Amino acid sequence: MSEERFGEFVLVRRHGDGHVAELALDRPKAMNAVSTAMARSVGAACAALGEDRSVRVVVLTSTHERAFCVGADLKERNSFSDADLLRQRPVTRGAYTAVLELPVPAIAAVHGFALGGGFELALSCDVIVADPTAVVGLP
Repeated sequence: MSEERFGEFVLVRRHGDGHVAELALDRPKAMNAVSTAMARSVGAACAALGEDRSVRVVVLTSTHERAFCVGADLKERNSFSDADLLRQRPVTRGAYTAVLELPVPAIAAVHGFALGGGFELALSCDVIVADPTAVVGLP
């Protein structure tokens, strides 16, 4: 298995022959809350995976034991002015669009909380596989 980091909060693992790529949200201290930096990293990882012709499927996962993704980073967002929020919104939207537009099937492997933007990330995939601990919602 090979691993590649995209920024601080996204880890891509290639399994076996590399046809399956795992895009793991890896911001455990914040239950994978989507910050501006994390959104950029998701977009960059999707761009790289989309260009890699050996990848046949992407599995979107989480390294957090209790959460897939709890949505927007509200601590970061609360520090934003209205102008900051307007500049940041396309960055976040770009992360969801990058997952949605992957040229290969994308599967969300959801466990624990998938709330708000975290559920939107899962909904951007072609298929969602949720285990019994999954709690989804759009607050």
